[in-house]
Amino acid sequence: MAPPFLKSIPRRRRFLVIPLLLLLIWALLPTARLNSPTSLFHAIKGSPGKYSDDILRFINPLIGTVNGGHVFPGATLPYGMAKAVADATTNAEIAAGFVSDDSKIQGFSHLHDSGTGGSPSLGNFPLFMHPGCPDDDYSKCEFTYIGRAVERVEGSAKARPGYFAISLNNSVHAEMTATEHTTLYTFSFHMLPEVESHGVMVPTNPLVLIDLIDLGVSRTGGDIEVNSQTGRIAGNGSFVPSFGSGAYTAHFCADFSGAEIRKTGTFLHTNATDEVNAIGNLGSDYYIPSGSAGAWIHFARPKTHQIKARVGLSFISVEQACHNAETEIPDFDFNKVVKASETAWRDKLSVVQPDYSGMSLEFVTTFWSGLYRAMISPQDYTGENQLWNSTEPYYDSFYCIWDSFRAQHPLLTIIDPAVQTKMVRSLIDTYKHEGKLPDCRMSFSKGYTQGGSNADVVLADAFVKNLTEGIDWALGYEAVVSDAEVEPKDWSTSGRGDLVSYHTLGYVPYDDVDRNGTGPMSRGISRTVEYAYDDFAIALMARGLGHSTDEAKYLGRARNWRNLFNAAQEDRYRDEEGSVRKTQFTGFLQPRYRNGTWKYQNTRLCSPAYQQHSCYYDTQYETYEGSPWLYTFYVPQDMAALAEAFGGREALVDRLEYFHTSGINYMGNEPNFLPTFQFHYGARPGRSSYWVHQYIPGQFNASINGIPGNDDCAMGAFTAFAFMGFYPVAGQDVYLLTAPLFREVSIQTPSGRPATLRNIGGFDAPTYNNIYIQSAWLNGQPHNKSWITHDFFVNGGTLDFILGSTESEWGTREEDLPPSLSTGMLD
Repeated sequence: MAPPFLKSIPRRRRFLVIPLLLLLIWALLPTARLNSPTSLFHAIKGSPGKYSDDILRFINPLIGTVNGGHVFPGATLPYGMAKAVADATTNAEIAAGFVSDDSKIQGFSHLHDSGTGGSPSLGNFPLFMHPGCPDDDYSKCEFTYIGRAVERVEGSAKARPGYFAISLNNSVHAEMTATEHTTLYTFSFHMLPEVESHGVMVPTNPLVLIDLIDLGVSRTGGDIEVNSQTGRIAGNGSFVPSFGSGAYTAHFCADFSGAEIRKTGTFLHTNATDEVNAIGNLGSDYYIPSGSAGAWIHFARPKTHQIKARVGLSFISVEQACHNAETEIPDFDFNKVVKASETAWRDKLSVVQPDYSGMSLEFVTTFWSGLYRAMISPQDYTGENQLWNSTEPYYDSFYCIWDSFRAQHPLLTIIDPAVQTKMVRSLIDTYKHEGKLPDCRMSFSKGYTQGGSNADVVLADAFVKNLTEGIDWALGYEAVVSDAEVEPKDWSTSGRGDLVSYHTLGYVPYDDVDRNGTGPMSRGISRTVEYAYDDFAIALMARGLGHSTDEAKYLGRARNWRNLFNAAQEDRYRDEEGSVRKTQFTGFLQPRYRNGTWKYQNTRLCSPAYQQHSCYYDTQYETYEGSPWLYTFYVPQDMAALAEAFGGREALVDRLEYFHTSGINYMGNEPNFLPTFQFHYGARPGRSSYWVHQYIPGQFNASINGIPGNDDCAMGAFTAFAFMGFYPVAGQDVYLLTAPLFREVSIQTPSGRPATLRNIGGFDAPTYNNIYIQSAWLNGQPHNKSWITHDFFVNGGTLDFILGSTESEWGTREEDLPPSLSTGMLD
């Protein structure tokens, strides 16, 4: 019965009046309520509103899945071991499995890395679901990773934290989610009795296969068995890492639900049989050759048109893989696992609480997606360490610390200090059992060392920021001193090389003869300046632990950058007509011989301006993935001395400005992050803010190619810092301040009091005309320094900014500049 006041309204109009009344009531609700009208109206206008109770809707895991980003967009937990996604066939881009292009899908695998360079990583034991086989004959299905690959439905890939889905042109729709060590898939089939698959009509009697292969096709040996009664498929294989030396073994245990088993069997390459249910040592004692090999199940047509697949994973044993599956997902409840994953992500990300007022949806998506990516790796393999027994945490996929020490680990120190502490403990435990800290590590293997021993900086950063819970700092100090003093026999995968010359000459010579170890005899410039900064980081630890003699020694070595600074070196290049030109800049890092004379390397070599791709790990040149222009700026321990070497602060600013405008800078590599903010050392913090706004959204945005290079979980960290208005000088208790891109952002701290940065005047998103800090107050007191310390993120407080459209005097006085060794940093 209609309420009395509605009875006079014609019945056919009541359906319009009632919703309008409900909307009016809804509009009177408090605006902080989820789905309030304020939120709706902001969504209609393309703005996300002030706050949101569901931050996951702003995360697009597909950002960075083309153009070399190599982002893993699939289902995973924060730092989770199990990572489910569809694997593409674009060989040059499948480092993380999926690529947002039009390539085919070869399977769905359960272990991946994210954002890496190098060769394709992990992707072990892909599962593939055929909707049926031609003539209902299992032997006529395609089994190899090349033959079975199928086109995707354009635009069908959907990704959100804890969930990934895609539709294939064989009528199969795949959804996936994950727990810590287990993946869960739901495969949906067409209701029709026949569908098209691989160009022919097949009856809808699905065939599932699991292949022992990995993305890099690196497997040797292995075993696999299918139980014809239960349908359980279990197996293992040995594989090699994608950017390092060594080998690892992985195991899986898969169960299926939703359809009756008709036949089971195994396959080797293109040959399938239903007469053998186990190959390898498990059954036939037959060594399985490389390439596609595995087991299959041919099902009857599923009554609910769905089949679920649960895949437990382990690096210890098949038995542990089965145990992981049975305990983590006992009931095949897909929605339950998705919701648990979403809760885990909300809990991790909600430590940061921004005010989105005035901001575009694209900007908010860029921020949250970056923060999300920063928590995909390293991966928590605790309890799955196949190398040694230990009660310490074990994290893997430090891939590579050369990338992550600059931004990601300092970010985790702020937003997830408990996990960062565990990662530090894991690194120290790796030293305890393997003799060196890693610079790169994946799949229980030693990754290639790209520059210095940069785990030294990770440890120092944690030390100066007082991470202590369970960390054996005496052993940690022993580890970093080992890096500095003891050259390993093979320094291509750990430690440092050319140490005799580095200790006696103060640099790595171009023509060095290293009789103590072996490694690539190149990258002398980049290794020298990284060794020097690593030594500075060790000096800070020595100071804090009371080792004064060591402190003095390593502070002396921290000045070794000077030994490769050729004050007379000019910057020359060829213009478009081929004529040689010279800029006004003189003084660059250059290679040097043992006798002290100089060797020439083009100052722009290994940059977008000149032969960018000449300086990878196998380079013959003296810089790694960057030019002498770039590495000359890498003196974060003493930027004041570098500015003096250039001719003063204005000269430093001029150089930085040219670096960012000339095409030399490449933001797709992590060493290029810090120069965005080094204007602070030239008393021009406003220029740092300016360049933040050039790179966001110019190179960091919400498109699928919205990062400029391999993500490495570091591109996301750079993005997050830039939005929040500060950037770390890794290894030091220093954060350089820029204007936050939010009106306000609060970060939870160990004290319980939030650390809040607020633009209380002049904030004008989304136009961002006012990007320069005019004045600042820290806890109500004027704060003129262009930097803050970690205490703000431990004890909390409020940092307020007034913004304007032009640069100001804020942060420009001598006493306001960030600290440097030569200006009394340690006094």
